[in-house]
Amino acid sequence: MTSPRPTTTLWRPTGPVELDLVRESGWRAWPPRLPEQPIFYPVLNEDYAIRIARDWNVRYDGAGFVTRFEVDTDFLVRYPVRQAGGATILELWVPAEELAEFNAHIAGPIEVVHEFRPAPERP
Repeated sequence: MTSPRPTTTLWRPTGPVELDLVRESGWRAWPPRLPEQPIFYPVLNEDYAIRIARDWNVRYDGAGFVTRFEVDTDFLVRYPVRQAGGATILELWVPAEELAEFNAHIAGPIEVVHEFRPAPERP
């Protein structure tokens, strides 16, 4: 019996449009990037993903979601960890033209683990 391949947990903050495309894939793949999106940015910790989904996606997309998914660890070595700010603001930069190959290395489903909506208006 072989042991399961080692995977790394990644998170992706996303808005409702991208999430609908992930749902259409059967929760198995990220959609191709738009021309103005040359890089796909999964992040390495849940807290960072929460901050982006809550503080950015809600403001600009009307809702924010945090997804969690597993990717083959051996495949990820080609993408150096990028520090985009403080010590915990860590992400991978996957070129858009490599996203299909990246998707092929996702192990299991992409899961929504947090959802954020605008605060209700006060009367």
